Amino acid sequence: MAYEQTQADAGRHSLSLEGREKMRISGVEDVSGFDETVVILRTTQGDLTVRGEALHIERIDLDVGQLDLQGKVTELRYDETRPTATLWSRLFG
Repeated sequence: MAYEQTQADAGRHSLSLEGREKMRISGVEDVSGFDETVVILRTTQGDLTVRGEALHIERIDLDVGQLDLQGKVTELRYDETRPTATLWSRLFG
């Protein structure tokens, strides 16, 4: 399966799920961790945690921000990415 996404589209985030078994995610910036029960991603729309059973990353291309995942998906959770504040902005912000 060839990726048709260009570098200009890499910032867009979308998620496609087929029958809770095949998932394609775009806008992926980094993979923080993964095993057979959880995959933790940083996307352009916040941190995404995918939980399930027998999860397997089929394909990943961070240059275009694309990830394909297979397995039984039981939970999707987004957490907002918080900007890191400097000491000065926390004291005087």
